[in-house]
Amino acid sequence: MTHALIVIDIQNDFCPGGALAVAGGNDIIAGVNALMDDFDAVILTQDWHPRGHSSFATSHNADPFTTTQMPYGPQVLWPDHCVQGTGGAAFHPDLRTDADLIIRKGFNPAIDSYSAFFENDQTTPTGLEGYLRTRGINTLTMVGLATDFCVNFSAVDAAKLGFGVTVRTDLCRAIDMDGSLVAATTAMQNAGVVLL
Repeated sequence: MTHALIVIDIQNDFCPGGALAVAGGNDIIAGVNALMDDFDAVILTQDWHPRGHSSFATSHNADPFTTTQMPYGPQVLWPDHCVQGTGGAAFHPDLRTDADLIIRKGFNPAIDSYSAFFENDQTTPTGLEGYLRTRGINTLTMVGLATDFCVNFSAVDAAKLGFGVTVRTDLCRAIDMDGSLVAATTAMQNAGVVLL
């Protein structure tokens, strides 16, 4: 049984001082780094948006954190963040980046991508599943940012795809907007994800 650590979006824009900062986002980095040597593979995900991405509030002349309807369903409109090639999109400087694979997501301007496995239409794959299957990896532990969005969507999708999934909640931090953390916790538990 091969076990991978999936490190979700520990990037400058999601850490204190960033464009979409998650409170305490940088507090988990030392623990995540220490965990990496315990796994057969380490995969980092990186939010990687083009300028003017359709999930940005500025693209709709709307206020951040409001919701709009997209062809694939409701979409939270975010502050501009993790724009390709910017310092905000870079991994936090304290994070170890000696990983087996870096998966970039959210690069299609027409659709957002929270999950490490699928874009928000729930059908367009990122390629991560194929990589894991060809490596013979069937068990995943997830850490990172943010618990209630990218970690949640990644964990639920992985469980639906048949992977054994554990989320180390001590090595995640949440945005927790309008009860999103409680909803995410319920969704992960209902999908069979183990929360440690």
